[in-house]
Amino acid sequence: MATSTKKLKTPSKRRRPPPPETDQQDDSTVDTTGQQTKIKSSDITGLKYLEMLEPLLERLHEHQCGRDKANQRELHYDKYCMLILLYMFNPTVTSLRALQQASGLSKVQKKLHCKRVSLGSLSEASCVFDSQRLKPIIAELTSQSGAVGRHDKLREIDQNITLVDGSLVSALPSLIQASLFKDSTDNSLVKWRLHTHFEIDRYVPTRIDVTPDGRGDNEERPVLERSLESDRLYVMDRGYVKFALFNKIVQTKSSYVCRLKDNSVYDVVEDRELSQADLDAEVLSDQIISIGQSKKKSDRPDHEVRLICVKCSPHTSRGRYKGTSTGPSSDGILRIATNLLDVPAEIIALIYSQRWQIEIYFRFFKQFLGCSHLISHNQNGIEIQCYCAIIACMLINLWTGRKPTKRTFEMISYFFTGLASEAELVAHLEKLKHHDAAKSKTS
Repeated sequence: MATSTKKLKTPSKRRRPPPPETDQQDDSTVDTTGQQTKIKSSDITGLKYLEMLEPLLERLHEHQCGRDKANQRELHYDKYCMLILLYMFNPTVTSLRALQQASGLSKVQKKLHCKRVSLGSLSEASCVFDSQRLKPIIAELTSQSGAVGRHDKLREIDQNITLVDGSLVSALPSLIQASLFKDSTDNSLVKWRLHTHFEIDRYVPTRIDVTPDGRGDNEERPVLERSLESDRLYVMDRGYVKFALFNKIVQTKSSYVCRLKDNSVYDVVEDRELSQADLDAEVLSDQIISIGQSKKKSDRPDHEVRLICVKCSPHTSRGRYKGTSTGPSSDGILRIATNLLDVPAEIIALIYSQRWQIEIYFRFFKQFLGCSHLISHNQNGIEIQCYCAIIACMLINLWTGRKPTKRTFEMISYFFTGLASEAELVAHLEKLKHHDAAKSKTS
């Protein structure tokens, strides 16, 4: 009997599909079966952990109250942030309308000290409140969070290893905007790029710059150049290759590790001897090179550039997707440029290999924190949502003392929906601590 080779279609892994938000939709959420369900008070728990944030967010309370001459503002900035964090931690809250409905629950009002808010107030908040006011709070939480992610071999690196990359999120604007946008671009989605700085020590993002996806000043390289800080080691992929950017990084007293394009042209100035550890790490060569000589002087490297070549799995282009170009092929060699001259080649290869962590974060950010669905469609509102996502990651770091893994976030979500008790959440965290302790003894 012949068997069918047709593969079954697996269900989507997205944690919560974004429901369509139209003016005809009532105050209910839409589950995966298409049925509308009311959010009940029993669906919301764990609010005392968000309540602990109140002293930190209290400084935002009076922000933009001066513009309310009638003194009738009911939704303040600190409460708006608390509601967004509730949206991120509780998978039953899947949209702006669901968030409005949750604000009417007595348990939410008691724990978060807020009143029921209207949909109009929530929409207005994304335009009125200044997203930049959240940055000092993020900095304060960063100072409290501990190192949980650095590899043992990287402890000798005295700079803050910072992964840099961008990710696209899409938003469906209003019907009128969508129709105009589609007439000009044949696409009704507006795309935003999240330029993210991710610290591997704390395993949290520390900065996200939101720009419309486009060219010029919104590209990855100029955005990074505007946000450079001293005493950091920036780890970047091929899209950031620009020698003027490398020079700027060095001028700010930071360093870089960046993959070059496979067709890069350069001259070898010096071949450096490889150690056995380098060979074991599949390092093919360690060289000082001269590169960019065909460019004008201001666009050439003004410092010594070291090139580490590492063996990798070759692959051809993985296909063409709508709205994007074909992904670049690989000839089986990673060409990694850096200004670090005294760090072993195997360590440079290891540093670059840590770049996968930011890709995992983007998946965590979109699938588990609900950020695949934007609750605001303007830049300031998206920044507020992104900064609250950073705060959420830092809260997980502070609560657990470890990387925010999928299992841990699921347990926290179970707790916030009442499926797991506080004792079960604590037991889960204690189990993780024992596991980490046993692992450190054997390593």
